[in-house]
Amino acid sequence: MRLWCGALLVLFAAQTACAGNPRPDPGKPHHSRNSFRNVHPTGPRGSFWKWQWERWRKGLPKTPPGGYRFEVLEPDVPFLRENGRETTVTWIGHATLLIQAGGVNVLTDPHLDERASPVSFAGPKRVVPPALSFDELPRIDLVLISHNHYDHLDEGTVKRLATSRNGSPLFLVPLGLKDWFHAKGIRNVREMDWWETDEVLGLSLHFVPTQHWSARSPFDRNETLWGAWVVESPDFRFFFCGDAGYSDHFREISGKFGSFDLAALPIGAYEPRWFMKAAHINPAEAVRVHRELNSRFSIAIQWGTFVLSDEPLDEPPVRLAEALAEAGVDPGRFVALRHGETIRRDEGSGWIRR
Repeated sequence: MRLWCGALLVLFAAQTACAGNPRPDPGKPHHSRNSFRNVHPTGPRGSFWKWQWERWRKGLPKTPPGGYRFEVLEPDVPFLRENGRETTVTWIGHATLLIQAGGVNVLTDPHLDERASPVSFAGPKRVVPPALSFDELPRIDLVLISHNHYDHLDEGTVKRLATSRNGSPLFLVPLGLKDWFHAKGIRNVREMDWWETDEVLGLSLHFVPTQHWSARSPFDRNETLWGAWVVESPDFRFFFCGDAGYSDHFREISGKFGSFDLAALPIGAYEPRWFMKAAHINPAEAVRVHRELNSRFSIAIQWGTFVLSDEPLDEPPVRLAEALAEAGVDPGRFVALRHGETIRRDEGSGWIRR
């Protein structure tokens, strides 16, 4: 029974497949005839069933007696709603960030529902509620989607955002995902390929490559693209990673953009390494990415919200601190925010934790 439940949680087999690649280009190395692919070597795919068998045999993942307890801050909702001048970032949970830059309100990979799953009765359940509810959010102008996995693209959340009383935000999505949004009745969507750029409300949005994969059922693997986002205003450059295994893409990105004022990097969902390494960086690799991106300041995402892998849910920040010390990186330059915490950019291009 545990084996079957594990399969349900990760494969999410309850939905039909998304539409395939709408405009394949054989001249691009990450395009194939009907799908997309990684361009850097990833090694052989680990067996999902072997992972599930090991989880069952070892009784993983383990939850501490009494469950996990995380500090959740209460965001300054009036400030966030009224803010039109200051550059701020608020961690709502998992990969969901509220970014305020140049008077524009941006959400990344918004997930405000209870489960990362196609069904309401099974699948990974939130350990920590969203730090901001729908009613507390300011007007959202722009939503950035990194890929279509259920913990990064939540149907209920994007539908509610699209029918907001303030009007639908613009959704920027990877190539191949526009048809999925249209099928859900969401029309204000633009899709982008790797290295494409769009201009929205005074921001420059760049979709950049990462090493990962996509699927919303067992039948649509890699039929839509995945990637990371670079957000630029006249005085601010931000990198949002989504999900990624370690690859040369990060050096390629820094070669193009030079440096970043802020990077949001995943530090969770990394065990067991033999299965997760190709798709998810661990805390030590996140420190390496922080350095390769020449990021002045980084924050940790994708931890402390959903149990998706074998490591304890509260372990990633501990491993991050160890990796920073080992690499000789100032721990004040790469932090794991508390749920609901807001950072604010000061006049000296540093960051203040509110």
